Amino acid sequence: MKDRDLILMKSLIESYVQEGNPIGSKALLKNSHLSVSPATVRNIMADLERQGLLLSPHTSAGRIPTTQGLRIFVDQLVQIRDPRRDMIEKVKSTLNPTQEVPTLLSNASSVLSEMTKMASLVQIPSKPFQRVQHIDFVPLSENRILVVLVLQDDEIQNRVIQVDRGFSRDELVIMANFLNHHMAGKDLNTAREELLNQMITEKQQLDDLTRQAILMAEKGLDAKSNAETVSDAFHLSGQTNLVSMASHGQLENLERIFQAFKQKQQILNILERSLAADGVKIFIGEESGNQNFEDCSIVTAPYKIEGEPVGVLAVVGPTRMHYERVIPIVDITAKLLSSAITQKSIAE
Repeated sequence: MKDRDLILMKSLIESYVQEGNPIGSKALLKNSHLSVSPATVRNIMADLERQGLLLSPHTSAGRIPTTQGLRIFVDQLVQIRDPRRDMIEKVKSTLNPTQEVPTLLSNASSVLSEMTKMASLVQIPSKPFQRVQHIDFVPLSENRILVVLVLQDDEIQNRVIQVDRGFSRDELVIMANFLNHHMAGKDLNTAREELLNQMITEKQQLDDLTRQAILMAEKGLDAKSNAETVSDAFHLSGQTNLVSMASHGQLENLERIFQAFKQKQQILNILERSLAADGVKIFIGEESGNQNFEDCSIVTAPYKIEGEPVGVLAVVGPTRMHYERVIPIVDITAKLLSSAITQKSIAE
């Protein structure tokens, strides 16, 4: 696209975000401050429409951006502003590392909604990120073993696993001692990955009992068996902000959006696609892959414990949101939440 095309695109979308109405060529020429004729503006807009970047509602001669047009705007034209110092301080004061993790997550959701004036949610990290204190194996039958995990805060989890052969009590004690030596104090995911890597890199040096211990630990630490229930999936704040937006014509199908929040699995599927993202990720309209959010944009960012992503926070609002303001707020909140949870994790 030529520079003047991009200037007109930027001007049109900024006007649309601000006013919510289709933008005509005369208004666009005035707002863009370009030294071109009205006919040139009309030709450029018609060309952008043919490219699928703009569309013309049948009731108006003006145009509005499509999802593809908004994507170009977000990727190439938005000038991200640094969050104001007072905003950063507000998030810092809200996310105090002395608070319990559930309180930190709830507060992060609340402050995110308050600052963006939209709906926000913070995914609850799954149990695999709890630290291991102790592991024991109890024989149940020839091919079934009870794995007893003692986690931080003395939480006990029991798992029954299937094994290929029977083990004596002495063998189980030896295997448990080996695992406790390597796992104590580590979170479940880290412990599981390190043990599997050890089995791969030291395959020739490990005896049969050690290999069996690692395989049994791999089954006992399976992340899927530790996952939070969907009913406890995330903290949600600011739903009433969406009601206000709908009343001003910024959102359609508000009932479907609320239903997606209620069912939770739909929004969780979107969040999971953001867990490994390097920073902020934005889903515009149908990019979410869920028709309930077709007139929404979802701005997400992962938060981490000691550098490992454990959950995602997000803002949900209309596609005509002020991206230049929302993106840095989501980014800084994710970073400060990561810092607070990591400090608490290390302290414990």
